[in-house]
Amino acid sequence: MASHILSLIVLTPAIGALLLAFVDRKNVSVIRQGALMISCVTLALGILMAGSFEGSTLGYQMVETHSWIPGLGIGYHLGIDGISILLVLLTCFTMPMVFLSTWKAVGTRVKEFNICLLLMQTGMLGAFVALDIILFYLYYEAMLIPMYLIIGIWGGKRRIYAALKFFIYTMVGSLLMFLAILYLWQHTGTFDLPLMLERLRTSTPLDPQAQFWLFGAFTLSFAIKVPLFPLHTWLPDAHVEAPTAGSVVLAGVLLKIGTYGLIRFAVPLFPLAALEFQPLLCWLSLIGIIFGALMALVQDDIKKLIAYSSVSHLGFVVLAIFVFDASAITGGVLQMVNHGLSTGMLFLLIGVIYERRHTRELSDYGGIARVVPVYATFFIIATLSSIGLPGLNGFVGEFLILAGTFKVDPLYGTVAATGVILGALYMLKLVRLFLFGPIIHDENRVIPDLDAREWTYLLPFVLLMIWIGLYPKPFIEMVQPSIEHYLQLFAY
Repeated sequence: MASHILSLIVLTPAIGALLLAFVDRKNVSVIRQGALMISCVTLALGILMAGSFEGSTLGYQMVETHSWIPGLGIGYHLGIDGISILLVLLTCFTMPMVFLSTWKAVGTRVKEFNICLLLMQTGMLGAFVALDIILFYLYYEAMLIPMYLIIGIWGGKRRIYAALKFFIYTMVGSLLMFLAILYLWQHTGTFDLPLMLERLRTSTPLDPQAQFWLFGAFTLSFAIKVPLFPLHTWLPDAHVEAPTAGSVVLAGVLLKIGTYGLIRFAVPLFPLAALEFQPLLCWLSLIGIIFGALMALVQDDIKKLIAYSSVSHLGFVVLAIFVFDASAITGGVLQMVNHGLSTGMLFLLIGVIYERRHTRELSDYGGIARVVPVYATFFIIATLSSIGLPGLNGFVGEFLILAGTFKVDPLYGTVAATGVILGALYMLKLVRLFLFGPIIHDENRVIPDLDAREWTYLLPFVLLMIWIGLYPKPFIEMVQPSIEHYLQLFAY
């Protein structure tokens, strides 16, 4: 079992989806319980994997290598390191909470909805552990279809528009990356990532012009997924129209495939081009940080506000990657997890209040803190985590990113710090208008507070936020050796 732990983690949700396909769609409770149980088994496997992970060991661990399509050199090659393990754990943790949150929110085609979520989980997990570049690409593409269906079938009034926009944006970038992958295969004779990297450094280096175009193809695909300004326009539409579960998975995990892809593939495969594009990508990240914050500041739809906050927060992660500093990149990887926790919890909380009031407009709320005090407490904790309050998880990642960025370029650091201030401004404005002030609408006087099920899937987020905020050492120790090795390996 230990030698195949990554395969078990990746394939368990897909096997569960296959089993659910044989359950009568009328047995809604069996389907929901089955999907939750499958996700909990995956989480248990993820914890078992983390317990076996050696943070001080360089290179990939728990590696699985099998020949798949030998004629083309395509293999089934899996492995994790300090860069990927936290993202695998984040995915394993998020999905049981998502299944619990859908217990009452989704009332139509429950079987198909749960199958889509499980298949998407397999795609996300596979992308984080695949070390064969074609295998990564297959997982990368496979997760698009379930998310497209989740938005297009269970979304809001403009769900078809949002789903098509999401699909077209991501597919165009993916096709360009696929062409770049084929070029790399022709040049190096392999799809295996470690072997490809070795050959590019020694026997078959790329000339600077080829690196330029190939880096552009990879980075465009991943930048769309992040999404990096100005390729972000699909995200607010997707979040607004997606059901709560779709928004949580999209913000909590799916967007991280983009930033992970930049670290795992785009930069190490094409280091000369990465250095050449560094100023452009740093400035695009900084523009995204400020633009996303300013757009969030003027939104009345709460989901759209949180969507624009994601553009801003993930701008910090992309900035961390391209300043090429160990502290900044360590903070960037940790911030991927922190953003998944804080933004995922915020979307869950928005879903809770939407189930009760069926509106997401800020102008329809106000004063509900005195009606639903427990809900308000959870909302404020998630907000403070997103802002980066010391003592909560968001502070650790942002501090490391800003410290590393200031060390490399004080101008970059100053502009990024401005984004932190704007982040506090729009999130505290949200809290003031949403939770406090006079109660204008009578419907807000009778909103029920959190029930036991909602407590169950919200409390773990709070506990993790406090744990990472007060004692980040175990998480940093997982990440830091891999980051330092990564920078030495590519002579940054």
